[in-house]
Amino acid sequence: MKIFVLLSRVPYPLDKGDKLRAFNQIKELSKKHTIILCALSDKPVDAKAKEILSHYCAHVEIIHLSPSGIAFNLAKTIISQKPLQVGYFYQKHVKEKIEELIGFHKPDHIYCQLLRVAQYVREFNIPKTIDYMDALSIGMERRINKAPFLLKPVFKIESMRLKKYENEIFSCFDNKTIISEQDRSFISHTSNNQITVIPNGVDSDFFAPILNKEKDYDLLFTGNMNYPPNIECAEYIAREILPEVQKAIPGVRLLISGVNPSSKVLGLKSEFITVTGWVKDIRESYSRSKVFIAPMRIGTGLQNKLLEAMAMNLPCITSELANNALKAIHNTNILIGKNTASYVEHIITLLENEDLRTEFGQSGCTFVNEKYNWEASTELLDRLIQG
Repeated sequence: MKIFVLLSRVPYPLDKGDKLRAFNQIKELSKKHTIILCALSDKPVDAKAKEILSHYCAHVEIIHLSPSGIAFNLAKTIISQKPLQVGYFYQKHVKEKIEELIGFHKPDHIYCQLLRVAQYVREFNIPKTIDYMDALSIGMERRINKAPFLLKPVFKIESMRLKKYENEIFSCFDNKTIISEQDRSFISHTSNNQITVIPNGVDSDFFAPILNKEKDYDLLFTGNMNYPPNIECAEYIAREILPEVQKAIPGVRLLISGVNPSSKVLGLKSEFITVTGWVKDIRESYSRSKVFIAPMRIGTGLQNKLLEAMAMNLPCITSELANNALKAIHNTNILIGKNTASYVEHIITLLENEDLRTEFGQSGCTFVNEKYNWEASTELLDRLIQG
């Protein structure tokens, strides 16, 4: 089968969740099918991207969005009532190029990731699958309370528009997929049970435990550090959780590791807090730390950071919000915090008991290796696409 894959970002390097999901799905699907990849980009593309992606794709087309086009279409979107995310990624020359590519390659199926690019292919009379990935409307709604006062109305309007658009494009696609049962429940369409849950996986060969590594950090948090839910989480750990832990265990050190740290995250640096920015190999950060903590309070989807940390035998502490998608077992595979006091208690318990850290690390590793792998999750997608 020839599959036309349309993405809002070039899926390399793997520094964002949507890119990680798309790359691994393409890699697995390419074992059985011919992949025609079309990816949009609003910034310079990594020099190795096309070469790497060509290992799995028969054709790789990268279409650049013009800054003036972005500004113009955002302005039009305000009037059109479409979500700003749709307006940001929509340009006439891109539509014409996509139509040209589909006309030339004549794919048997179109696989479209995220609502942002659904507008380009919704009218094609070709079997189509849309990957909602996350319930974007709920993610936006959760950010309203944390947004600056003047931006609160913008987030509220965008959340409402996203919810409407999630429903609007539902019938335009033959198949719908999403990352977790929790996110599926947040899509308000009356037939949301028709959305197939396709979870992420973790490369357990790559994210394998590294033994006998010196643990020079007590706590670790990772992710794209320019993503608002991660920024909020990093600030929460550094400003509210860490000081309370240090009252019981002085000198506890926190490592915040991830690409594109915002000014807010960079401002957290101190004697006891290290902010690395981009690292060549994120496994180094995992292997140097004793405990992984991700007390996510906003955002949606399945947290890849938890899958990776658990795969590397790192004991993990997270929120109910994040674990609703992960579905690990509290006090067995993971520890769940409900408030600052409970996070502090869990951290102190683990830091003071090496045997307990080992026990949770091994249990979490077994859990993710059994439940989350790219081959199995993409097989679900493959069966859906093939009908």
